[in-house]
Amino acid sequence: MAKRTVATIWNHSQSFIVAIALALVFRQFVLQAFRIPSSSMEDTLLVGDFLFVNKFLYGAPIPFSDKRLPKVRAPHRGDIIVFKSPTDGRDFIKRCVGTAGDTLEVRNKELWVNGVRQIEPLAVHKSPDTMLPGTSTRDFMAPYVVPPGHLFMMGDNRDNSHDSRFWGPLPINNVKGKAMFIYFSWDREHAPFLRLRRFGRLIH
Repeated sequence: MAKRTVATIWNHSQSFIVAIALALVFRQFVLQAFRIPSSSMEDTLLVGDFLFVNKFLYGAPIPFSDKRLPKVRAPHRGDIIVFKSPTDGRDFIKRCVGTAGDTLEVRNKELWVNGVRQIEPLAVHKSPDTMLPGTSTRDFMAPYVVPPGHLFMMGDNRDNSHDSRFWGPLPINNVKGKAMFIYFSWDREHAPFLRLRRFGRLIH
């Protein structure tokens, strides 16, 4: 009887260990959950949005190395990407507005890429103030060429985003994955708290 009990426990333990291992592999290489912690991507993404990130698309990083799995495709302009901050190592989320070789410029809060003013319906400017050239790179940024192996990232909430305008280009090895869809959204300050309309929303 005791042997049978031990065998049953062992079989259940094996199943549990395999399930945990598969979940960890899936999280590491395929899909990972992420929570929006700040307002830098408003109104596309709100504080309290919970979303899934596709790590497989760009080639997930291999732990304890500087290598990555083969990618389906490289990041494109317009992709919303989760990445490790090059300044403090925290996870950030921003929109890719430039890839290697692109020349970017900000003129009076407007983004220009390769000499063309960008039409950006999802970018918002919530501050009525305009910072003069030379005082900040928020509203005026001199032409800048994105170097090889890097991306240029900006938040959709352009007046309240700490992004590549301030800390420079993002090394592509810092990329974690592409934001896919919101699976849960919670507003802790306003009833009824759950943002049901945001559940399942695709992220563009």
